[in-house]
Amino acid sequence: MMKTKFNILYEDNHLIVVVKPQNILSQADNSKDEDIMSQIKDYLKEKYNKPGNVFLGLLHRLDRRVSGVMVFSKTSKAASRLAGEIREQKMKKTYYAIVVGDIEDSGNLKNYLKKVRVNNSYKAIITNDKDTEAKEATLSYKKIKRVLLDGNIFSLIEIDLITGRYNQIRAQLAHINHPIINDFKYTYRLNNYNDELGLACVEIGINHPITKEYLDFQYIPTNGIWDLFVQ
Repeated sequence: MMKTKFNILYEDNHLIVVVKPQNILSQADNSKDEDIMSQIKDYLKEKYNKPGNVFLGLLHRLDRRVSGVMVFSKTSKAASRLAGEIREQKMKKTYYAIVVGDIEDSGNLKNYLKKVRVNNSYKAIITNDKDTEAKEATLSYKKIKRVLLDGNIFSLIEIDLITGRYNQIRAQLAHINHPIINDFKYTYRLNNYNDELGLACVEIGINHPITKEYLDFQYIPTNGIWDLFVQ
């Protein structure tokens, strides 16, 4: 049996759905660090004995420090149709986040975000709707539980991501003073648990680009810091 560094949730002639591990890039960059897209291409090339380059469509991204469900297309036709679903906000994307403090039981967040370069990296900042470079960012959330950890209160929340902006969840939660645990990019670090970021994509729902059947893929993080919150 072929071994991979990732879990495959679904595969057919048009799609492959995997769980991206934490601390792996979604696609290659100048760092030359490991990325999930290259790993999937290697898997497909070996499994189907394909010569040359393997087509694989990147439809969405997860931050390096975020684990979770990712959907890739294996054909250009599937890529085009799924990209349309994403533009029309028809792709269901659900996240778990561990945030600082006892957040309200539920809520909706709407802001305008702009991606800016800070030193040698990028960051999302919240600005006003009159900023021509800003894009609307919307999400809703509900609290699952609150936990006392190392003398501090944290909340586990489930997030329905409406739009998919760069660092959106991280920036919006920090803006309401409930930053994600160990998100030192957006002000909060807990000096424990290997600096593990408390954010994971736990569910993606799509209409199959060819059959139109609705497909739902789920993943529950259970290692590291998640052991303290997810049971």
